[in-house]
Amino acid sequence: MQKDALNNVHITDEQVLMTPEQLKAAFPLSLQQEAQIADSRKTISDIIAGRDPRLLVVCGPCSIHDPETALEYARRFKALAAEVSDSLYLVMRVYFEKPRTTVGWKGLINDPHMDGSFDVEAGLQIARKLLLELVNMGLPLATEALDPNSPQYLGDLFSWSAIGARTTESQTHREMASGLSMPVGFKNGTDGSLATAINAMRAAAQPHRFVGINQAGQVALLQTQGNPDGHVILRGGKAPNYSPADVAQCEKEMEQADCARL
Repeated sequence: MQKDALNNVHITDEQVLMTPEQLKAAFPLSLQQEAQIADSRKTISDIIAGRDPRLLVVCGPCSIHDPETALEYARRFKALAAEVSDSLYLVMRVYFEKPRTTVGWKGLINDPHMDGSFDVEAGLQIARKLLLELVNMGLPLATEALDPNSPQYLGDLFSWSAIGARTTESQTHREMASGLSMPVGFKNGTDGSLATAINAMRAAAQPHRFVGINQAGQVALLQTQGNPDGHVILRGGKAPNYSPADVAQCEKEMEQADCARL
């Protein structure tokens, strides 16, 4: 690492991580699992577009800190999902990254041992191994897309992603969402305003070109075609905002913004 009066002044260390293709080679998807994930993504897209009359329900832990606990939850989740499948399509939250208002534990990928060692490579391996076990159980999985590099390592295992209230206004995350391979929900702002999420949804539906990493871990210029499956998540603000009146107001603002989906 180059460190002098002008470069990396506030950087104390660097570690080269395994590439996305190396992680995927160590923990590969089977063809059957690939087909399963593609099918669940299509189901979610159909629900968002109104082609499937069921309600989409994304639920589960705030964040994953213990794989064994997550697997126990998943077994119970799978049983419930089967019971309600005629009217509800359940997708399990498997969140590995936590946005913080100030500081705190940033999630399993960032600090998997929860001891401040920040063993990110181990975090990526633990996360992918757990996701494969959950996919093998037949579950569709959801996450929050926070770090722009994480989708290259894990994105193939998720059927739905969210952009959080703290990042919905970020151009970086709107660009990332435009290239994600699954439906993406945008949370309204922390103050409860809808405009941020609606604008993000519109932006992510358009093509973008931005700098990221490819499967070989190389810095690359990425071109997206836009994500057609964006939608708004009413996550509240100073008060809840999922009442019928709130939903109607969101629909009105989306219509005014020429958005067809909620």
